[in-house]
Amino acid sequence: MRLALTALLSFSGVANVFAEDGPAKQLFGGVALPSLGSPQSTGFYAKGCLAGGVALPVDGPTWQVMRLSRNRNWGHPRMIALLERLSRDAAAKDGWPGLLVGDISQPRGGPMLTGHASHQVGLDADIWLTPMPKARFNNDQREKVEAKSMLKGDTLYVDPDKWTPAHAALLKRAASYAEVERIFVHPGIKKKLCETVQGDRSWMAKIRPYWGHFYHFHVRIKCQPGSPNCKPQEPIGTSDGCDKSLAWWFTDEPWRKAPPSTKPVKPKVMMLSDLPKLCAQILDAPGPQSRDQVTYGLGAKTNFDSDVPADVPDEPVAVPRPKARVKTN
Repeated sequence: MRLALTALLSFSGVANVFAEDGPAKQLFGGVALPSLGSPQSTGFYAKGCLAGGVALPVDGPTWQVMRLSRNRNWGHPRMIALLERLSRDAAAKDGWPGLLVGDISQPRGGPMLTGHASHQVGLDADIWLTPMPKARFNNDQREKVEAKSMLKGDTLYVDPDKWTPAHAALLKRAASYAEVERIFVHPGIKKKLCETVQGDRSWMAKIRPYWGHFYHFHVRIKCQPGSPNCKPQEPIGTSDGCDKSLAWWFTDEPWRKAPPSTKPVKPKVMMLSDLPKLCAQILDAPGPQSRDQVTYGLGAKTNFDSDVPADVPDEPVAVPRPKARVKTN
């Protein structure tokens, strides 16, 4: 039976559409558990789905999952393994007491009911820039506690009273892992790193400025082995990104509101049929009997090799803690 399920989810042939067509975010957002079988990311980060996902346990020695009601602590096993590894390394070597983990993906990936264009293939994860406190949050607190902005008031710039060397060390640690392809942060955070990091700056090529991301950073890993239908992004190059491309974020253009439309525009609803064909099969595939069976480190199979390095040299020098899209003067 197990072999039959694995074969079903290998998707090696032409996919048959089992699920009926409908709004993709409602279909994927309404599934409580992942599909069984080998892990596979299908499609692009912002237009795809996930088979064989596993859950990050809601509590670990060096992490806590936030916003449990969203049921978004699912991902490709290599993504979940990397988050656990990052939490341990940062606590042991960088003075970061533990990760507060936000959204990863839904059980079978796909578009989400609220927020996020990406996070659809189990290879993205949000990590708060607020360190984990000593006391554990209860479930109610995990829904209500707010992450802290790293910006100074209504500006684009980091508040030096909030930012610490441990923030920079955490970002460097995450960027050092070979599996990590990009890390999205607010432009003000990128600017602070550009102004203060000394020594080896090669890791900063992975740190990419983007709207939002003033209270958390977004880790994205590469398409993983065994996912032939995963669509990668273009390579990032080797520049540290502290150039004209960063300066653009501190002009009016990125923050200028689009002129109002003269005609009402009906928003396009992404349908299941708009996703890769395999996503309909993944959506309709058999699932596990319980959450524990597919929680990483518990019932789920976790023998996935990782190329995360054991050590990261050259700790960064003192670099200073993220707020909304605001316009600079």
